[in-house]
Amino acid sequence: MSPDSISHPGGSRPDELVPSRYALRIGEIDVLVVSDGVLPLPTAMLAHNIDPAVRAAWLKEMFLPPDAFDWALNVVVVRSGDQTILVDAGLGSDPDLHLPRAGQLIKRLEAAGIDLGSVTDVVLTHMHMDHVGGLLVDGVKERLRPDLRIHVSAAEVKFWEAPDFSHVSMPPGFPDALRSAAKHFVKEYRGQLRTFEDEHEVAPGVVVRRTGGHTPGHSVVRVASGGEGLVFAGDLVFTVGFDHPEWYNGFEHDPEEAARIRVGLLRDLAASGELLVATHLPFPSIGRVAASGDTFRWVPIYWDY
Repeated sequence: MSPDSISHPGGSRPDELVPSRYALRIGEIDVLVVSDGVLPLPTAMLAHNIDPAVRAAWLKEMFLPPDAFDWALNVVVVRSGDQTILVDAGLGSDPDLHLPRAGQLIKRLEAAGIDLGSVTDVVLTHMHMDHVGGLLVDGVKERLRPDLRIHVSAAEVKFWEAPDFSHVSMPPGFPDALRSAAKHFVKEYRGQLRTFEDEHEVAPGVVVRRTGGHTPGHSVVRVASGGEGLVFAGDLVFTVGFDHPEWYNGFEHDPEEAARIRVGLLRDLAASGELLVATHLPFPSIGRVAASGDTFRWVPIYWDY
């Protein structure tokens, strides 16, 4: 996997209207952002702690529909040395939620020429179903290496033993689906879990660090090589988070803490100039952060064809 062997935006499948993968290099480390599809959700999920009229005004300014829109689902593949690392695993298949345009990861990895059996490590930012579900698709586990290492924070595994949904604001059915997916995942992969407390180097230049906030064990992954850096922020940053980092997302289990961590991360990225990728920023979700007083500005990269 490299920018030379994996196609850039022009290489979409014949049955796809838009590209679904984008390759870049951070120093000597290859990074591939892969779209798992899109997740249609109510716009109220973007901010449940503010006046709906204020939220509606922001949506109008951004030319977004008022009631629901498609959230991107991005996954990252990293090649460092002889390790191939999958960061998060997409939604998979949950027919009860009626989300046919999500859960595309496995076929898109295949289209990119990435054999599931070549993946040496999986890093989970957290255990929401749109981050672990791809590993629960029928037939996937049998195609993975028996010595596959799945890195996840110990606090995350502990949380899902008895999850607290008292501070979230989710559509009906989602809490049960999240709880079920996390339980199923641990049952299937308990023997391959490699838990860490605060920080862990997965491969040379690839470090996962627990942040908490979105979930107690939520983590981010930093890729660094040759003086360059990229942070995969998982669910710490959403589209609205640059203009209004204090708005609470409906999936945040500790929204106050998540907002605090989000501001800190965005400030660090604005200072360092390192690249940011996040699960739900529009594909390919690669850009930089500029600070503007108490808010921030998203600066997308220019695509390299």
